[in-house]
Amino acid sequence: MALLTRVPANLRGIVLVAPWVIYLAVCDLALSFLLLVKIFAPDFVYRASSRIAYSVWKWIQVIFESCNGAQITFSGDRLPMRESAVVISNHVTWADFYMIQALALRSGMLGQCRWFAKIQLRWVPFLGWGLWAMGMPMVSRNWMRDQRELQRVFSGIVHRRWPTWLISFSEATRFTPKKYDESKIWCKENGRPQPMHLLYPRTKGFVTTVQHLRKAPHVKAVYDFTIAYQHKDRFHVAPSMWDTLRLPNLSRSHGYKFRIHARRFALEELPYTDEELAKWLEQRWVEKGEWLDAVKAEWAAK
Repeated sequence: MALLTRVPANLRGIVLVAPWVIYLAVCDLALSFLLLVKIFAPDFVYRASSRIAYSVWKWIQVIFESCNGAQITFSGDRLPMRESAVVISNHVTWADFYMIQALALRSGMLGQCRWFAKIQLRWVPFLGWGLWAMGMPMVSRNWMRDQRELQRVFSGIVHRRWPTWLISFSEATRFTPKKYDESKIWCKENGRPQPMHLLYPRTKGFVTTVQHLRKAPHVKAVYDFTIAYQHKDRFHVAPSMWDTLRLPNLSRSHGYKFRIHARRFALEELPYTDEELAKWLEQRWVEKGEWLDAVKAEWAAK
């Protein structure tokens, strides 16, 4: 790996990523075959696809953390091993996936991560087909269509008790300064609190997910993750997707800071009405903003 630090960054990225892309294509073929037998052996297919998912995501996580030197700081609650949960997080950039996968890996749930993904991702070469074949919920902004998709996903978790981290970015889009300004205007017009450093969360998907997964006895908690980045003295700035794959020593040489804060809430302790659940999520986002502001101040003081 030391040898790769001496080659141009783009070439280094190609050398690191090309084998993974080839492997991903092979995995897509394996997942396609599994789809043929899913109707006859859904539990076997879920277990097999989870093992494939583990190998795919572990490989790219090794590139990010071990090969490219991303040093992630973890804080907050200690998560139980192999516990199924609803996972919510803020969304800043592509690197968010590494941050959440780092916690999943350390909690024994990397292969069981199922992400809410935009339906447009189906058309991304290699990656899109694999996401769909692994059983990821592919959603649009058409609520009637999304309800059918969610029912498909919830059915396996509730009725077949598949172990899962069901992960969603509750803001439904990445944070940008422009979107932050739009969020502030919307919150002012609608009498909602504007969280610091975050977009106001969309509550409908979260409420639907919690209300359905209450019926799954093995889903015990909601995990609330807050992700923070800094590049040198610039808060909320993370490396691009390509930079995460090509740059060596992301933290030590390039000055990137990565931090993820975890909070665990027992599902049985959450409110039961839709309105109260929406308010609960809103309050979490206010608290996340306060935590982010404290981290910003902490990093600025160093």
